[in-house]
Amino acid sequence: MVRHGRGRVRRGDEGDLELGRWVDAARAGDTAAFGWIWQRLSPRVHGYVRGRGVASPEDVTSEVFLAAFTSLGRFDGGGAEFRPWLFTIAHHKAADDLRRRVPVAEYDADTDPRTAASAESAALDGIVDADVRAMLDALTPEQREVLLLRSLADLSLEQVAEVTGRTVGAVKQLHHRAVASARRASAAAPVSGPSLASVLPLPRSSGADSPGTPVTRAASTATTEL
Repeated sequence: MVRHGRGRVRRGDEGDLELGRWVDAARAGDTAAFGWIWQRLSPRVHGYVRGRGVASPEDVTSEVFLAAFTSLGRFDGGGAEFRPWLFTIAHHKAADDLRRRVPVAEYDADTDPRTAASAESAALDGIVDADVRAMLDALTPEQREVLLLRSLADLSLEQVAEVTGRTVGAVKQLHHRAVASARRASAAAPVSGPSLASVLPLPRSSGADSPGTPVTRAASTATTEL
């Protein structure tokens, strides 16, 4: 059995406790339970991989859940551990998709005046709405990844560090800079059309144990619309 980040459950997090019961049922062979998990978490996975710029978010989301279903017997944990485990799979599937589609051209800073575009930045063209793209473009690929995991996956800093293979300190710094850059982009956005915060909620706090809290009440219902 693979133990994946077993740790404390945030106090009062009834959602993780409920998810843990469905995970236990699915692990025991209840396919309807895994269907419930799909209904609850697939919109967030879809938002994450779409924000990363994959070619077909629907297909990659399906790949993520297929991999989770086939590996569930090796997962040992509850609801609080299942979410970072699932988004670790999503993280790798998105990276694989981007590597397949966007060739990495050799870049020479001494002779090429352009800013070297990341695979995510190149792949985002035409995938997300212009206002959301403007906010995501204001971030480095690493900042974008951390912000999506905090806001859409609702992972703690420690969990994001586990998913991405970074230290907690590095994740905290990336998250702080991402939120600051995203807020500046949001403030500079035109007043017409949906606000950036309503599409990708920006957390109020970057505390180690706090989940990604939306800025507005409306944002809390729109975390999966990206």
